[in-house]
Amino acid sequence: MDVVQVERFGGPSVLRPATVPDPVAGAGEAVIEATAADVMFLDTLLRSGWGAGFFPLSPPYVPGSGVVGRVGGRRVVADTKQDVGGAEVPVGGYASRAVVPSSELIPVPAGLGDHAAVALLHDGPTVQLLLEAVSATAGSRVLVMAAAGGAGVLLVQELTRRGVEVVAAARGASKTEVLRSLGAAQVVDYGEPDWADRVGTVGAVLDGAGSALGRAAFSLVADGGRFVSYGTAGGEFAVPDASDAARRGIAVTGLTDLPRLDRARRRELVERTLEEAAAGRYRTVIGQTFPLEHAADAHAAIEARKTVGKTLLVP
Repeated sequence: MDVVQVERFGGPSVLRPATVPDPVAGAGEAVIEATAADVMFLDTLLRSGWGAGFFPLSPPYVPGSGVVGRVGGRRVVADTKQDVGGAEVPVGGYASRAVVPSSELIPVPAGLGDHAAVALLHDGPTVQLLLEAVSATAGSRVLVMAAAGGAGVLLVQELTRRGVEVVAAARGASKTEVLRSLGAAQVVDYGEPDWADRVGTVGAVLDGAGSALGRAAFSLVADGGRFVSYGTAGGEFAVPDASDAARRGIAVTGLTDLPRLDRARRRELVERTLEEAAAGRYRTVIGQTFPLEHAADAHAAIEARKTVGKTLLVP
């Protein structure tokens, strides 16, 4: 079968196509004939060698952890991650076939395409946790940073549906155009120097940008508000000054502060998200797809901040 491997830690060029023996399903396992694989920003970080303390990876390995495809004629989506030393490691996704425990197979509802299903596999549960953390009510004003990313586009849609005044921030005309189409009350390009002034004060921030942009977003939160940091698009999480947050009464939640989902709860959230998307509640934004063998191009595009919404690989 065809796979892409990380030969060594480094830039996108360390991703190399390879041919390996077809996988064989053991007891309680299934082989998925993949039609698409999810590409996460986390994949690019791990490929570079980041996060060794959390994700014990040793090249060569097959990155990625989300696939959609067929098992015995059924359309299914599944997470391919593996348990390594007690840590869940995202591996095995960049492949034309993937072996997973049969218990990990989640049916794709009728009316939902394969690409949309795998685009929701990881972001769906994450978005549900972020919504609980920000606890925004109708009429409140919430700033979503990196709003044109995979999780961001879902947050914009769901918060808007709940009657929240969403300020959606991203960089570049192609991304801000997508955000306007999703119904955000205000769209801001944070590539422009006056973006923070244009946003003004908000009750809460959902920060998928991190770094300096995230810290600037924190300064816009009203006293008594909430700041939820979940992304590192800028290279690192935004960590507000704890004393400043306490003085202003701002509740700060980081990604590691979110509840840890067991497999049963995660499956429940994925199934719910897929059903809601099939019913038209969510519009998935898949900005770009790449052939499996061009995974290096996909990583390069993500790191250059040229992607919109989700990025997928197609075997």
